[in-house]
Amino acid sequence: MSRINIFDTTLRDGEQSPGVNLNKLEKLEIAKQLERLGVDRMEAGFPASSEGDFQAVKSIADTIKNTSVTALARTVKSDIDIAWEALKGADEPCIHIFLATSPIHMTYKLKKTPDEVIATATEMVAYAKEKFSQVQWSAEDASRSDWSFLAQIIEKVIDAGATVINLPDTVGYTTPKEYGDMFQFIRSNVSNINKAILSCHCHNDLGMAVANSIAAVENGATQIEGTINGIGERAGNASLEEIAVALKIRSDFYPYQTNLKLQEIKRTSDMVAKLTGMYIQANKAIVGRNAFAHESGIHQDGVLKHASTYEIITPELVGVHANTLFLGKHSGRHAFKDKLKELGMELSEENIKKAFESFKRLTDHKKEVTDDDIFTIVTEIQTNTSAVDKYSLEMFQLQYGSNNIPTAAIELRTPSGKKVKTACTGQGSVEALYKTLEALTEEETRLVDYQINSVGGGKDALAESRVQLKVNGETVNGRGSAQDVMEASVQAYLNAVNRYIIQRVNAGKKEIVKSH
Repeated sequence: MSRINIFDTTLRDGEQSPGVNLNKLEKLEIAKQLERLGVDRMEAGFPASSEGDFQAVKSIADTIKNTSVTALARTVKSDIDIAWEALKGADEPCIHIFLATSPIHMTYKLKKTPDEVIATATEMVAYAKEKFSQVQWSAEDASRSDWSFLAQIIEKVIDAGATVINLPDTVGYTTPKEYGDMFQFIRSNVSNINKAILSCHCHNDLGMAVANSIAAVENGATQIEGTINGIGERAGNASLEEIAVALKIRSDFYPYQTNLKLQEIKRTSDMVAKLTGMYIQANKAIVGRNAFAHESGIHQDGVLKHASTYEIITPELVGVHANTLFLGKHSGRHAFKDKLKELGMELSEENIKKAFESFKRLTDHKKEVTDDDIFTIVTEIQTNTSAVDKYSLEMFQLQYGSNNIPTAAIELRTPSGKKVKTACTGQGSVEALYKTLEALTEEETRLVDYQINSVGGGKDALAESRVQLKVNGETVNGRGSAQDVMEASVQAYLNAVNRYIIQRVNAGKKEIVKSH
């Protein structure tokens, strides 16, 4: 079995999904879970894009010890220098440099000749090599590039010090046959290709990212890049959990294996979904809630008689377990800490105290406290810590009914510490709440999307609300959880506004440069 390295770019390419804006603590929590999952390399961000991203990458590089940490950089000396400052505390720092090689990109975006592109790429790879032992170079839009030109530039950047060559399908245009043939061509026509690892990076615009990635591996790639849940710009990236499970289940056909701990897939998927605010569609392969559900009578009959009749993947393989009662209102702090350890959650003593207090409050209203409930409590505490002054809810009251006009009264504490309150009506209860919040906050806000979901099952389940707002013209996601759906809705709205405030204070507000 050949070993395939997994390069996770959830924290960089995945975060470029519209509306996703992870803060430093959220990125760090995902990074620690990716380390538990067993990815070989994680791309922690783009340090030169903003002060916030620089600090997040630095925090991850200083914390993660069992996975190589990578940062993205343009072929610009200042980007490379900033990446080094962010990564120099990592055990194995790696830089990922990219430059477009397709005629359309060179002509209209770079406005450079092919010879100028080669000169820039080789000069910057050589400069990066002075600092980094591991240098990955990407030919942006490789799948629409001239193969002979690709072979020429790849040979020169390897001579300059590149240790990994990535050939991305940047716009999700290629097919498995074309993509595989490109890797075969490069292997046959680059004389020093044995000195570098070949990597693939596929986007899902035509729904072929996973198939294209596997085609690349069949034709010589030994590193696959992708994201958890397949998130990313436009239609997203190759879904790493789909690739890993496909290679495992069809090991009779694919002689490849990864280092991923498959039983960590569900937990990783849930964390990424929760923190990015991007729900997983019910019929999503591997991690969707319908992945192991069988509604057809024929299917149900077959599964009951023998699971393998319709179930090629066992739920346990990817970490899906029955969510049964494990703690109750009489459970103590020691039992709670043991459960956190069992779930792989590392908290400071201060945060354990906060989480336990939230847990005890929950047991006053909910008989069956599940792993999902604990996960939600801990995630909220771990990722909502910030020294920045922000809005907080003092109280809210909602009056509605079939014969009443919905009316919401809310009191907030503003970032300046002042208490403000007002009341508004609406056509529905959520509109009344959000009109009131809009009136109380100083920022100009517009609701783009609103979703409500339950955490687990049962009529006493926690409610989880997710919103997408335009705050002063910038798209921001927010989330909130509570026993009451309306309180969860209020908390999600305030979370989005507060995230905008924290970004504005901490980010340094450089333009985020997006890449492949």
